[in-house]
Parts: sequence; C-alpha cells; structure tokens
Amino acid sequence: MHPDARALLWDARSALALVLEFVDRRSWEIYQSDPMLRSAVERQFQIVGDALNRLSRVDPETAAGIPDLPRVVAFRNVLVHGYAVIDDELVWEVAITRAAPLSRMLDRLLAS
Repeated sequence: MHPDARALLWDARSALALVLEFVDRRSWEIYQSDPMLRSAVERQFQIVGDALNRLSRVDPETAAGIPDLPRVVAFRNVLVHGYAVIDDELVWEVAITRAAPLSRMLDRLLAS
C-alpha cells in the first residue's frame, strides 16, 4: 500500500464516522428540517469522495478493493457541483444504508 493511501483511507473513514454520528438516532423528518445537519452530512460525504478519488490516483490497487468507488466519487461530484439540485432523500438514504458498510470496508483495508 502506498504511504499516502493509508492517510486517505483514514480521512474517508473518519468522515464516515462523523456521518454515522450525525444521523444516529435522528429521523428523516429531523434531517429534512435541519439545514445545519444536512450541510454537515453533505460535507462529510464530500470529504469521503475526495479522499477516495485521490486514493484511486495514488494507489489504484488499493482503490480497486472498494467496489463502489466510482459511485462514491460521482456522489461527491453531485454534492459539490450540483448543490442546487441535491436530493435530500438520496443523501439521507446513503447515510443510513451505505455509510456503515463502506466504513467497515475501509476499516478492513486499513487493517491490512
């Protein structure tokens, strides 16, 4: 593993931990009504996507171990460049269903 890869995985994993903390014990209704919460979750997903995008350039072999990496990066791009049309429901769904499995995968990569 390239030396920078570990730092990028750690950054992505840390951002996912924050996403999970932010949405813990919160409902869709709370998420939808709280612009600060939505902004915080979106920002952490941007960090995840940016770190994993950089990982794909620095260490393609390690990045290949993340099956949905292109989708993660594309999601980041939508959040950054398509901010006017962000689908809050989609962001919520990703936060509550996909953040934890991705986090576990990054944990495994960091442990190897």
